[in-house]
Amino acid sequence: MRIAVTSQNFISVTGHAGRAHRFMLFESHGVEPALEVARLDLDKSMAIHSFDSRTAHTLDRVDILITGGAGAGFVRLLAARGVLVVATDEINPLQAVEAFLSGHTKLAIGGCNQNQGDHACTVTHIPSAIEVDI
Repeated sequence: MRIAVTSQNFISVTGHAGRAHRFMLFESHGVEPALEVARLDLDKSMAIHSFDSRTAHTLDRVDILITGGAGAGFVRLLAARGVLVVATDEINPLQAVEAFLSGHTKLAIGGCNQNQGDHACTVTHIPSAIEVDI
């Protein structure tokens, strides 16, 4: 399984997935721990927000995308490409991947994990403390 994590600084999980152009890539093969296998530093024009969705994208090769937050349009676009978007409040990219792979974690599936308030997120908010069995 190939998992991408939005990380604009290659240190922590970052949000605003539609505008992200830097990703850490992890691979997991069964019971072995996930390993970071690559870092993507794409041109800003490759951010999903400004990308021509009718053409192939580097993220098409991943199964899961973990992020600090994403809008509904981003979630739908990646779902149409076969990529599941998972929002987390975990900061450490490897720990976010391991939490997802464990199947018992505090994740919000397919939406922004920010508290309701004044920000640009366009999805219905899902509390990030929901236990999700995968």
